[in-house]
Amino acid sequence: MGLTTGDDGGVLPGPAAPAQGWQAPSAVERGLYEAKARGDWPAYYDLVARADLYMMQSRAYVDANPENTRFHPYWNPQTGTMCLAVYTGGMLPPPVADPVYNSYDLGWFAETWEQNDPPYLVVNPGSPCEGILPAGPEGRALWQHHSASVEEPGLARDAVHTLETGGPRSGAVAFGLAAGAHINVRNGKYWNAMAYHGSGYRIEKNTLERWWSVTTREQWQRMQELLLSAGMVSEVWEFVLQLRRTMALDFAGPVDVEHWREAAAKVVRRRIEAATEPLLTPDGVTRGHTVSPAELEGQVTGVQRLIGRIARYEARFRADGLLPEGGFVRSVEAWDYGRASGMARWGLAARFCSLQEAEAAVVRAGRLVQLNYRSWEAFSAAYILGRCLHFDEEEFGEWYETALATHRALTTDPASPWLTLPWS
Repeated sequence: MGLTTGDDGGVLPGPAAPAQGWQAPSAVERGLYEAKARGDWPAYYDLVARADLYMMQSRAYVDANPENTRFHPYWNPQTGTMCLAVYTGGMLPPPVADPVYNSYDLGWFAETWEQNDPPYLVVNPGSPCEGILPAGPEGRALWQHHSASVEEPGLARDAVHTLETGGPRSGAVAFGLAAGAHINVRNGKYWNAMAYHGSGYRIEKNTLERWWSVTTREQWQRMQELLLSAGMVSEVWEFVLQLRRTMALDFAGPVDVEHWREAAAKVVRRRIEAATEPLLTPDGVTRGHTVSPAELEGQVTGVQRLIGRIARYEARFRADGLLPEGGFVRSVEAWDYGRASGMARWGLAARFCSLQEAEAAVVRAGRLVQLNYRSWEAFSAAYILGRCLHFDEEEFGEWYETALATHRALTTDPASPWLTLPWS
């Protein structure tokens, strides 16, 4: 590939060589290649400015210096100079223990670059969509110009993004990744990226610590198993949903909310009364747990209030198309299974597990979804109900609206795995 002079006076790569047998990993790299092929460098710069740019780092250095970043230049024979390499998400290699990749954007490089840093930033070096960006004062001004209009670099949220190469699109692994698609689509990630880097090593580690208190491999393993066993979902939520499911089978039809509340109160009272009775054991009689009348009524009231919340959420779900007319959620374990799929990828990005371990956990999550739900739509409604019961407090605000937008993307986009993957 030759080098030509660009409009900014710097050096730009010449026309793209024919990419024989090359398929762009995703729409990002395809856009870069097409812009380069037609010599449309403003468009190329715009795409780079909107992309997450991943830079290789020493894991030991990142762990020891969480607030700092070190450049690792390489010799580029095309320019005859040292250059700094960055990669778009579809061009990253599978995660290994070391090195790691952190994510930045073109505006960050424009602000951070110093006089003694390499004279070129190279995007996806060695690939047909490679771009050699001059890093002198005029070049950095161009970076800043193209970055100025970008509000949030990276893939768009609440849209389905697919790796066309480098990610499974059929089979058990793809199904398990689709079980985590609520998270991936909401966060603007490739739904089928099994070799997952996410937002980069540093951010993924920080996110696991902030949201999950996971800072070690052992903690990740425990959390992964807890989610796969649906151990994070409230037992009370499952109790009331299981009770209604049983009633629906007994009565062969819909369950009235008041009937549901009355039945729940009877079961709670009966369970508490049974727990207060003395228990005969081989060692003698063990006294039961005493519950005051006020505690008993408080538990009954809490369960009945929960039933009201669930009924109101389901009414909204039906109005918004999350549930069919007369439909209801049978279990919210979906919320844990979806997050289990996500946890597997997060653990890999944070280097708490291997690719093989993450893949095995993803397959397990997908199998659990298949065993416990009848369709992607049923799974999605259950996932959203669990999310809303935990976060939303019946505000029907951001926690609900974002989940609804994700659901609609996954059930309408022709590229969605929920439309391309068979359920069985």
